Amino acid sequence: MRFDKSLSALAVLAALGTSTAARAADLASLEGTWVMDAAYEIHADGSRTTNYGEHPLGLLTVDSAGRYNMQIFRVGRPAFASGVKTQGTAEEYRQAVLGSSTHFGTVQIDREHHQLVFDVQAASFPNWEGKRQVRDYTYDGGLLSYGVPASASGDGTVAYSVWRRAP
Repeated sequence: MRFDKSLSALAVLAALGTSTAARAADLASLEGTWVMDAAYEIHADGSRTTNYGEHPLGLLTVDSAGRYNMQIFRVGRPAFASGVKTQGTAEEYRQAVLGSSTHFGTVQIDREHHQLVFDVQAASFPNWEGKRQVRDYTYDGGLLSYGVPASASGDGTVAYSVWRRAP
């Protein structure tokens, strides 16, 4: 079931209350493969940055059981001069880590609060492992967008990820 076609079905299910069938329909609306359209940050002062560059590469997959896998990469990260993963410089390691974000686990939709709820099993940022990540989301014009709350950055920055269903 496509995400955009299932929105009216979700509205009907919302009126019926939470049930196993409703949760299954929610997952069906996310199920599939999504490609990154944009990733950007809005800082407390209103300025905008793109930590993953203007055209990041990303892939989000969600299966029928709600298991997800997500990768985001900045295009043009520098290759290690040594050509050996275990022999990078401090700056090469820094660029590799800050230029990517990966995690997997399970995801569900909280219809009442209009949020995506990610239960992270493993992540490239170890502090997220075993944690719940809650994201307010929108679906508009074929784009699924959600923000990482400012509390996650500690400095008032809200990071946004924007995804488009893969063709």
